[in-house]
Amino acid sequence: MFGNKLVVEKRNECKQVCRSVRTMTLILKSLPACTVILVLWSESVASSSGSQLLLLLLLQAYVDKQRRQAGSLSTLAWSELVCSGGKRGRLSAAVMWITPEEVLLANALWVSERANPFFILQRRKGHGKGGGITGLLVGTLDVVLDSSARVAPYRILHQTGDSQLFWSIACGSSRKEITEHWEWLETNLLQTLSIFDNDDDITTFVKGKIQGIIAEENKSRQAQEDEDCGKFREAELKMRKLFGMPEEEKLVNYYSCSYWKGRVPRQGWLYLSVNHLCFYSFLLGKEVTLVVQWTDVTQLDKNATLVFPESVRVSTRDTEHYFSMFLNINDTFKLMEQLANIAMRQLLDNEGFAADRMLPKPCKTLKNVSALKRDLDARAKNERYRALFRLTQDERLDGHTDCTLWTPFAKMHVVGQMFVSNNYICFASREEDLCQLIIPLREVSIVEKADSSSVLPSPLSISTKNKMTFLFANLKDRDFLVQRISDFLQRTPDRLCGLTGQSETPSPSTPTSLPPTPPVLGTGELPLVQHYSSSLPTAKQGLLSIYQKDQTEDLGPKATKEKMKEESWNIHFFEFGRGVCMYRTSKTRDLVLKGIPESLRGELWLLFSGAQNEMATHPSYYAELVEQAMGRCTLATEEIERDLHRSMPEHHAFQNEMGIAALRRVLTAYAYRNPGIGYCQAMNIVTSVLLLYCTEEEAFWLLVALCERMLPDYYNTRVVGALVDQGVFEELTRECLPLLYEHMQDLGVISTISLSWFLTLFLSVMPFDSAVLLVDCFFYEGIKVIFQVSLAVLHANMEQLLACTDEGEAMTILGRYLDNVVNKQTVSAPIPHLHALLTSGDEPPPEIDVFELIKTSYEKFGSLRADVIEQMRFKQRLKVIQCLEDTAKRSVVRAIMTESAFAIEELEELYVLFKAKHIMSCYWGASSTPAERHDPSLPYLEQYRIDSGQFGQLFSALSPWSCGMHTATLSARLFRLLDSNKDSLINFKEFVTGLSGMYHGDMTEKLKLLYKLHLPPALCPEEAESALEATQFFTDDDTPQGDEVKEAKEAGEAGGDSEDKKEEKIKDYKYYLRMWAKEKEPKKETIKDLPRMNQEQFIELCKTLYNMFSEDPLEQELYHAIATVASLLLRIGEVGKKFTNNGSKKPELQPLPAEDVPQQEKEDSSGEGGQSLVSKALAEAQLDNPTPPANVSDEEAKDDTSISSYSVVSAGSLQCEDIADDTVLIGCGVGGAIGGNDFRRGSAPDADWSISFEQVLASLLTEPALVNYFEKKHDIKSKMAACKAQRAVERQISSSSDHELAQLST
Repeated sequence: MFGNKLVVEKRNECKQVCRSVRTMTLILKSLPACTVILVLWSESVASSSGSQLLLLLLLQAYVDKQRRQAGSLSTLAWSELVCSGGKRGRLSAAVMWITPEEVLLANALWVSERANPFFILQRRKGHGKGGGITGLLVGTLDVVLDSSARVAPYRILHQTGDSQLFWSIACGSSRKEITEHWEWLETNLLQTLSIFDNDDDITTFVKGKIQGIIAEENKSRQAQEDEDCGKFREAELKMRKLFGMPEEEKLVNYYSCSYWKGRVPRQGWLYLSVNHLCFYSFLLGKEVTLVVQWTDVTQLDKNATLVFPESVRVSTRDTEHYFSMFLNINDTFKLMEQLANIAMRQLLDNEGFAADRMLPKPCKTLKNVSALKRDLDARAKNERYRALFRLTQDERLDGHTDCTLWTPFAKMHVVGQMFVSNNYICFASREEDLCQLIIPLREVSIVEKADSSSVLPSPLSISTKNKMTFLFANLKDRDFLVQRISDFLQRTPDRLCGLTGQSETPSPSTPTSLPPTPPVLGTGELPLVQHYSSSLPTAKQGLLSIYQKDQTEDLGPKATKEKMKEESWNIHFFEFGRGVCMYRTSKTRDLVLKGIPESLRGELWLLFSGAQNEMATHPSYYAELVEQAMGRCTLATEEIERDLHRSMPEHHAFQNEMGIAALRRVLTAYAYRNPGIGYCQAMNIVTSVLLLYCTEEEAFWLLVALCERMLPDYYNTRVVGALVDQGVFEELTRECLPLLYEHMQDLGVISTISLSWFLTLFLSVMPFDSAVLLVDCFFYEGIKVIFQVSLAVLHANMEQLLACTDEGEAMTILGRYLDNVVNKQTVSAPIPHLHALLTSGDEPPPEIDVFELIKTSYEKFGSLRADVIEQMRFKQRLKVIQCLEDTAKRSVVRAIMTESAFAIEELEELYVLFKAKHIMSCYWGASSTPAERHDPSLPYLEQYRIDSGQFGQLFSALSPWSCGMHTATLSARLFRLLDSNKDSLINFKEFVTGLSGMYHGDMTEKLKLLYKLHLPPALCPEEAESALEATQFFTDDDTPQGDEVKEAKEAGEAGGDSEDKKEEKIKDYKYYLRMWAKEKEPKKETIKDLPRMNQEQFIELCKTLYNMFSEDPLEQELYHAIATVASLLLRIGEVGKKFTNNGSKKPELQPLPAEDVPQQEKEDSSGEGGQSLVSKALAEAQLDNPTPPANVSDEEAKDDTSISSYSVVSAGSLQCEDIADDTVLIGCGVGGAIGGNDFRRGSAPDADWSISFEQVLASLLTEPALVNYFEKKHDIKSKMAACKAQRAVERQISSSSDHELAQLST
């Protein structure tokens, strides 16, 4: 177009600039890559007269064909405006961290603007003010070069000490952006770098930190999505390799950060998986590996101190870990909170993490975000959405968008957000309490797009069945929104409320253990006993309405006030709508604070709690549940029956069977619906108040909303939710009333009073007419109003409480204050408050108006926010659940310490290891489900259980009996022996019983345990083929004696029949109780109770002993001793066999032909069936042929016992690879004394051979080496320490070099 021309617009005031342009033109023409150049300079130069000159330079360069062919491709880019005195344009690349590169000449073409001992912020000449001709030349060069070679005008360098070597670590296009990086360095790194003593260490740390930040930033760049996807998979594989995690352990996200190990930070990578927090660093030749289970976390804080700038503290029972220098610390901390919360839920009710398989795919591919991270983000949004609009647990947010809502009552458009889920359309104003709206899709009749206009862009009209129309506008993607709403409407049944004849499936929001839906009854078919029907008075109205029918109408001032309240609400309904689709505004809250009329209380409780939605979508659910639940006898029903008559006994509605029966049905139905909660004290008080204003079904669904949504975990067996809120209340007291908090902590009052206040919503400590107003506010505002009123009560009594000297005095002051909180506007008959009657003194204290108390609570403490309370709940939940776990541990230790010889500290450590194995099984797969392993209804001692695989791991790490390759076999036998109920799981008590015998039993106890490990049921048939025969042998052997006893017993019964009848008449109940108690007493097992051991089992025992001694320092001495004992026991068994057979010998078997003997020897010595053969043949040879063989010398014959004893560790009793080279084998050589006849006789297990435990014990006592071995004391503490460290060792790579990690990343 212009060729190689230079177009310059000149002005008389800028001659010097023009000369510079000519010079620049010559330079540009010499560049081979520039074929077409258009130059237009612009510069502001302030003259003495104030005139300004503008030169605009626009350079466009194309790369020629030669450079393209050489592969040096450059992107086309327009240069930005370059100015030295005025505004300048932004570079296409924003400020960013860059990979550290060496810079030799730091001041060439650069001007230093800010500096500290470690960093320098520089501006390139030609940018900003000043610079002269050199700066102009440099600036022009920067503009001419293409975008790939362009230099940013600002940069940050790293320098240490007097070194002349600099490292560039950041660059930027604007002063504002580079300043933000500079301030980040000063805030996060300066304090840290001052700790280092070596300049090289400082440089290495800075480079590692910057590289970590760059790697994390790359994850979030959309242009590198494909590469980042691979990076995440690479990071997950790296995590598994570094920390030894199995495939089941899923990585959620990873972050670059610093871990403070002592006073020195370690730059590395933080990996957050579902069950673990892991950190790895390899810096300055030192490797740091950290693994923390989320279930071990006791506290999680985000704080900023001088030592740890903006750090995250992760606390466990043993130590604290600090992580700092995150690129986005808020996102990281939120994810940590979520994962820790999941772990606490797992400890609380054994709910392991399950990935959401229904999670919708993102509209655009997010390859740098894992599916688990999206899952957790979606869960967090769903929880906030459900809490904001009081929706059920199965409600899933589909999306939300900014919009406006036309509010007819205010005649204005309210700015806010629309939320769409599978069953609801909701709206929340941007300004809190301005407007909130819930539209169930079951109520929607028409959804249509209205005509757009400049005043009302993209409007959407939604009409409901009750003739209400809602107009939304300013929707960004209206067509897509309408399509989504239409899809959800198609899935919504048209007439859910009309399906009363069907059996409704329980809500997915109900607990997983919800009973199955009862069968559908045929037409006219009724259950045998109908416990609930629509004809019951309590099925149509609340108890208060029933018992106030006969009262004459009061026209006094209180009744007038009540009528005025009803009229105010009617006006509100007319203006804002009535029912689920009502506009909820600040005026609604004001009416609630003034008190809900008794006639509307049940309706509005259902509306504000969200229970109305559940009841509408589950018709007849309650009636069917009652029929299923009533008549069953469980622990929950027993507790319910015990508390029925304690539920508001002062109210006349519960002084007769109608109210009691209704309360029984509601509580029993809920206990059946949710066995995880069942029944808890205080539920009866709350439910009785609900029944006063609601029907039975309404009270049931309100109870569901209370227990499962509004007061989570309040009413489980350990009242965890109430304890959590008690901790929140203590924290709020410390913040709002610091002086009172310190005094109350000294007295220990807060923890005592708050539990009863929260569990019953003040219903048990305040007069009923006053407390019910707090329940009104609670259903509208949630738990925050209970906190506000509690703080207001403490504040009102502050002076008196500060003067208290003990807990009792403080409790009396607060009790009397609450007793005298009155509702002067109530129209109901006064109900005496039992607590007030019991605590009233001589002088009645002044009355406190409940409306004034509520007003004061909002004025002084109304700034509490629901999200702040939830954050505080999370912190307290960690603390409370871990305290409960510690309490459970102490309870278990106290219960078992009398039955075990372990010290308390040892039992506590064993419990921790045992529980860790149980928890690990919950998320890394196991043979049984977590619910089968953990039953909260059982005593603490029996709650946690492990299977044989996990027991084997603990046995290998903790057992003093190390048996090498035989350890797994011995572990499996001990597991079967301890598994008394045969459910393939053992509890902690059984586990400790097994270990205690090995560590603290005397020699007899240890040998008894070892003996029993080689008898059924410990010895399974697969391990010893003749185990079944041995059992039969023992049965047959004992039959004569048993028959004699049986016959004698029968004879005695036959002979003294009449005497027994007389005795039965004399026996009373005490006798039966004594007999029953005697039967229940655990019988102490004696050595005579142990069954005899057959030959096959004895061989297994010998194999165990051989493997047990293989690693002992006195190995050879022990081998010799056990061989001697085994030989002796073989002879004893043979002698016993002859006595058992009354001296009669079995017929001799025919000898084998001479040519068959070698073959027989070969088969028996090589096959496994020959293991028993050689031992039995040896026993026969020792008994029948006492004369030494011809080829044995006299000296050897004298030591016949020593020689023959080694035969028990010969090929006949041991595996070939276990035999030592110097072991003497008897009966296997040629020319031995054992002939074919003897071999033939020993080719099958000898069913008549057996020994008793007394014989084993007596034989072992003859060998001092064996006595010393089994009497030797073992220290379990070192074993437990090694076991705790074992997991960390397994997770680490033995030699993590940079080369290996580089290979992993490729």
